[in-house]
Amino acid sequence: MGEFVRVESADGVATIRLDRPKMNALNAQVQREIADCARQVDADPGVHAVVLYGGERVFAAGADVKEMADMPYAEMSAHSSVLQDCFTAVAEIGKPVVAAITGYALGGGCELALCADVRIAGESARLGQPEILLGIIPGAGGTQRLPRLIGPAKAKDLIFTGRQVTAAEALEIGLVDRVVPDADVHTEALAYAARFAGGPAAALRAAKRAIDHGLEADLDTGLEIERLAFSGLFATDDARIGMRAFAEKAQAKFTGR
Repeated sequence: MGEFVRVESADGVATIRLDRPKMNALNAQVQREIADCARQVDADPGVHAVVLYGGERVFAAGADVKEMADMPYAEMSAHSSVLQDCFTAVAEIGKPVVAAITGYALGGGCELALCADVRIAGESARLGQPEILLGIIPGAGGTQRLPRLIGPAKAKDLIFTGRQVTAAEALEIGLVDRVVPDADVHTEALAYAARFAGGPAAALRAAKRAIDHGLEADLDTGLEIERLAFSGLFATDDARIGMRAFAEKAQAKFTGR
């Protein structure tokens, strides 16, 4: 557990909670703590799904501009590698990850949300990549994950203009998957994540990796990734449990093995 980021677990669901008042600015320490928490929940067999949450007021307002403003090129070159590695640690959690977005998710905050598998936003949430307004571009995955999610044209619009979008527009363009009342964001995210508690952990991990890695390959390579993952699951107890339960018209009780 870090100073600004902690893991709260209950009933198979872990919440990675950002808590750096007032706006959850993502300085280097917060970035490292996020990566540490991501690796912790990924390795914990008792965690079946993960929620990213910044609290009731704000998800994350972005990188700490004051920290970056005076960095020379050589220092930023090294720092940017660490920054991307921290966010990649979240994207590589081998379990379903839900971003519970309240208030602002801007710059690095938006990029953190992009590392999740599902994004649930409050009605007053605002998302965007405003880096261009500072004379720079997104550096934590925005130019890569955003167009993969919403398409290059819409991504270019957001990145070129630096404009913020409302939760309603984010839903329309596919940047978020669900919009709920602000007070219900965390509860809805936990409820969605709870669906995977006690689920077939190996199959969920395989499905996530097949989708993510397949998107970065041509179709034939993607199909081979899928085939290998599919056939490999027949070595798991869960596959036998699930198919036996189907044949017997019973509820499968997966073990995660």
